[in-house]
Amino acid sequence: MNFFRKPRVAELLLSTLIVFSQWSCNNIDNYEWNTPIENHSWSSNQKISGSFNIEDTSSLYNLSVIVRHTDAYNYNNIWLKVGLQFPNDTLQYKKVNFSLGDDANGWEGVGMGDIWEVKKRLNTQPVKFSKKGIYHFELANLMREDPLQQIISVGFSVEKSAN
Repeated sequence: MNFFRKPRVAELLLSTLIVFSQWSCNNIDNYEWNTPIENHSWSSNQKISGSFNIEDTSSLYNLSVIVRHTDAYNYNNIWLKVGLQFPNDTLQYKKVNFSLGDDANGWEGVGMGDIWEVKKRLNTQPVKFSKKGIYHFELANLMREDPLQQIISVGFSVEKSAN
């Protein structure tokens, strides 16, 4: 076995996922999970999911969805089905429509070359989690184009609010 060979992409991705999965269950103030979309083609049956641990029920939190797309993305918006599951409860879903840009002002978010990242808040006011424990989330694409082209990655963010 040659330990000095170049690692394959699959091995690097697996190693990265293992490291992030170890972090995902730690007590944290900020949590972010991003999942790459293979071939930038997001099928409606490909669900993005993850977990995070809430220990501090006295703090307020901001919940966000993160979308990375190319400049060639065909739409100014994205429809998503967002699920959140409290500890020992069922997954509750919400349909959301996020603007990604418009013809007059261009893409929202941060751009580098032809790649754009936009972070959209799910809650208008910071929320308080009533239970300690492991929470699960799930994201799915609800766009009519299936698979949805030019989506690089999709993620979920939980951040302790400064408020």
